[in-house]
Amino acid sequence: NQNLLKNTKISWTQRLQLAEIIEKIQASGILQLFASLLTPQSSFKAKVANIIAEVAKNEFMRIPCVDAGLISPLVQLLNSKDQEVLLQTGRALGNICYDSHEGRSAVDQAGGAQIVIDHLRSLCSITDPANEKLLTVFCGMLMNYSNENDSLQAQLINMGVIPTLVKLLGIHCQNAALTEMCLVAFGNLAELESSKEQFASTNIAEELVKLFKKQIEHDKREMIFEVLAPLAENDAIKLQLVEAGLVECLLEIVQQKVDSDKEDDITELKTGSDLMVLLLLGDESMQKLFEGGKGSVFQRVLSWIPSNNHQLQLAGALAIANFARNDGNCIHMVDNGIVEKLMDLLDRHVEDGNVTVQHAALSALRNLAIPVINKAKMLSAGVTETVLKFLKSEMPPVQFKLLGTLRMLIDAQAEAAEQLGKNVKLVERLVEWCEAKDHAGVMGESNRLLSALIRHSKSKDVIKTIVQSGGIKHLVTMATSEHVIMQNEALVALALIAALELGTAEKDLESAKLVQILHRLLADERSAPEIKYNSMVLICALMGSESLHKEVQDLAFLDVVSKLRSHENKSVAQQASLTEQRLTVES
Repeated sequence: NQNLLKNTKISWTQRLQLAEIIEKIQASGILQLFASLLTPQSSFKAKVANIIAEVAKNEFMRIPCVDAGLISPLVQLLNSKDQEVLLQTGRALGNICYDSHEGRSAVDQAGGAQIVIDHLRSLCSITDPANEKLLTVFCGMLMNYSNENDSLQAQLINMGVIPTLVKLLGIHCQNAALTEMCLVAFGNLAELESSKEQFASTNIAEELVKLFKKQIEHDKREMIFEVLAPLAENDAIKLQLVEAGLVECLLEIVQQKVDSDKEDDITELKTGSDLMVLLLLGDESMQKLFEGGKGSVFQRVLSWIPSNNHQLQLAGALAIANFARNDGNCIHMVDNGIVEKLMDLLDRHVEDGNVTVQHAALSALRNLAIPVINKAKMLSAGVTETVLKFLKSEMPPVQFKLLGTLRMLIDAQAEAAEQLGKNVKLVERLVEWCEAKDHAGVMGESNRLLSALIRHSKSKDVIKTIVQSGGIKHLVTMATSEHVIMQNEALVALALIAALELGTAEKDLESAKLVQILHRLLADERSAPEIKYNSMVLICALMGSESLHKEVQDLAFLDVVSKLRSHENKSVAQQASLTEQRLTVES
């Protein structure tokens, strides 16, 4: 077993003495002698395997055991019908494999894993103590054989070890040692993506939840949590866990531990509530728990938001963000006062607040703001005022969500976009964040919000505020983004600026080299059709400025534009004809 093999720290003197002993053992040839005593005919084979198991507890003896050729005869002994021989052989091979690449490789080449899995299958249903001890040793051997080795774990999965282990857990759940060994094996295998499908085809969810309900010790529950977390990343297993009643267990843990200040209880509260949030990431499991907004689980999670426990506030806000993944749920939640609860939560975290709670609550508000019908309701509830309290935050994750929430709220909301676009503090902060090169997400969202303020407000005052705050150069840079959607948003905003306030923005557009950038976008074959189209619309709008008009003439736009008249996209071809006419007349 793994826990038998943890070597205590030893001094250099002891290491030297140990090295001498190992040298003497190797020189004596006793290990080679053992190999000859491991034949099926030998009457000493069980005792010899036992000695090898004890010797291999020492990390320095594992490679000598391999070098002495012990693996092949030990693997042959796995075909024995004698239970004691099987037990000692399993121990010997398990100990040789522990943390030893050479040991594992030799067992792999000798085909030991398949024989052990076959034994587990055939002995699975026998519940007498001696057999359970043997099953425990075999599980331990497979664990040591594959621990932290992806290719060997994949090999065991391909051999069908998972259904066998799940069956073992179901039949032998009263045996603590064997149950523990199964859980550790599950924990190892569940990290591998290829295992999830096999786990999903068993009744692992039912067995783990059944086991979880029986546990009262923190350590045992922690062990089950370690298996549940990687398994719950799979959507099919999420649903199975929900159907097996895991959520009710987690809610009970939260209720029991919420007021405790013991370290173990705090850990369990965090693990339980985190797992609850993870289960809500699956569409089916989330919808099952939402139950049209009337589900008891949904109601319990709502009660976490006004709690005084930061972990529960966080889990509650994240859960709302996960429930808010389709329009129906979002509309129901906004109509039932969730927004006010989230605003109250954010208000409690404005001064020296908890960053993770701020981030989670803003995520939830952003998701709730996606359906068109919710925007006006959330704006009139005062969401923008609450969100703007976090403008001074220096935490990129909070900045990112704040920007996303505002952008969602003003989508097609002209009045709100104008109000925000005239807010000098906000616009200045956006311009500052447009330069946050260390945080690409914040930089991208700031640019997008600047553009959105112009596109949705179509307001001269908003454009003036953005020009005065130095935002024009960022919109021009945004037109060169690697993301087509951002390029397009920038070009539309710039076209509105040119149409509504060209005189105010003229100098900034010149110094940002807008005309040269547009020439490049039109000449580049890789530019998307909508980028070419909007670039030509913008060129026409810029002709109203004498200095920009001159730049257009100097760069020979006519050549580039005339080629686009034969573009495969009809809109681009038509706009090219119009632009060519405009350029010809203006020249």
